[in-house]
This record gives sequence, C-alpha cells and structure tokens, in this order.
Amino acid sequence: MPDTTMSDTTIQYGKIQISVLFENSFCLILNKPSALPVQGGKGIKTSLDSILSEKIKPRPFLVHRLDRDTSGVILVAKTKAAAAAFPKVKAVKRYLAVCAGSPEPSEGLIDLALDQRESKTSYRLLSSGNIDGVSVSLLELELGTGRMHQIRRHLAMEGYPVLGDDKYGDFPLNKDLRKAKGLKYLLLHAWKLTIPPSPLLIPNGLDLTAPLPEYFVNFMEASCNGRVNLPRSLGQ
Repeated sequence: MPDTTMSDTTIQYGKIQISVLFENSFCLILNKPSALPVQGGKGIKTSLDSILSEKIKPRPFLVHRLDRDTSGVILVAKTKAAAAAFPKVKAVKRYLAVCAGSPEPSEGLIDLALDQRESKTSYRLLSSGNIDGVSVSLLELELGTGRMHQIRRHLAMEGYPVLGDDKYGDFPLNKDLRKAKGLKYLLLHAWKLTIPPSPLLIPNGLDLTAPLPEYFVNFMEASCNGRVNLPRSLGQ
C-alpha cells in the first residue's frame, strides 16, 4: 500500500499527486489529476475517495463528480452540513477543452438532449490553431445541466470532439496525435469553480482556478508552435 502524506499544498499517494487548492473547516478543494477515478467500483483499486478516506478522518463527503480522465477542480465536504449546502449554493463550474475543428459561431449554447433529457452546454472560443494541417481550438465551457460525459458528448455531436477522448472522440486523429505528438491524455480540464458566500461551506465565497496539467500546456505549446495561445493565468 503506498504511503499517504499531506503537506500544505499536496496529497501524495504513491506516484499520485493531488494539489490542495483551498481548505477551511468545512471543505477541501483539490486539483484532481487525470486517470484517477473519483469513486471506487468494479476493477478500481485506487480512487480519490479511497485516498482521502485513508488520510482524512472523518472521511470527507463527495459532493460532485469528475470523469476519471478529466483533470481539475473538485470540492469535497468535511461535514454533513457542508455536503448538504453545496447543491444549494449555485456553484459555477467552468472547463477548458482542446477540440478538433473550430466551432461556428465562436460563442454559443449547445442544446441537445442526452439520454432523452434536456442538456445544455455553453461554450466560448478562446484560441485556435493548427496541428499538422488539423484545425484545433481551445474552448471554455460551462455546464447548464449535469449529464454523464456531457461536454465530451456535446462536442462530439457537434463535430468538435475533445482531443484524446477514447470514447466519443475522433479515434484515427487521436491515434495519429499519440504517435506524432505524444498525446496520451484527454484534453479536458475543470479549471474554475465559483462559489457564492455560504455560511456552512465558504462564508466569504470563492473564485478559484486549478492550474492546467503540464501535459496539457506542453502539448499545446509544442504541437501548435504558439498558434494556440494559452493565457498565462490558465497555464500557471
């Protein structure tokens, strides 16, 4: 069993590093790495939940989810009251994704039902570029609903699949990018969490960003020769 340690900024579990972005008496806000499931299940030996349950007593409460392969900001509650408060505070979660193609218009709303349920994703084009003749875009996205794999499915349905998506993506393109550019991860990152004041969660409110993974920044800078511009506030 890997040793679990926690500093002021990092939870270390074997080779897994989880940055602590914020902590108070009610919650922890973390920067989850890609490839780490949030919860356990069949065939899953290590998850964010299992790591936190070993380190933090009493065991924290999961209050929202991220896909296994999506990196970024995630909040866990330390108390039952904080866990109950989170769904009521109208937190805003924003994501960054690198997708194939360039959406038109450059800002809009994807309103397409998923699993026969209303599903809405807002998007905004931040930058665009070209990788070996393939157009790519950096998007900021905000969920209006919370369906499973919503961003990945919506972008794929619109013809702009997230790079590195091995479930809904452009499989031949992913294979080519893996071989030519070393693309190994889904380029989807939960980068910003905005929480209004809540006395049982974050009394003064919070507007917090999770730094992009190094592979995300390196892929864009190396593959696009600077033609896709990552704002420094997002890359650091």
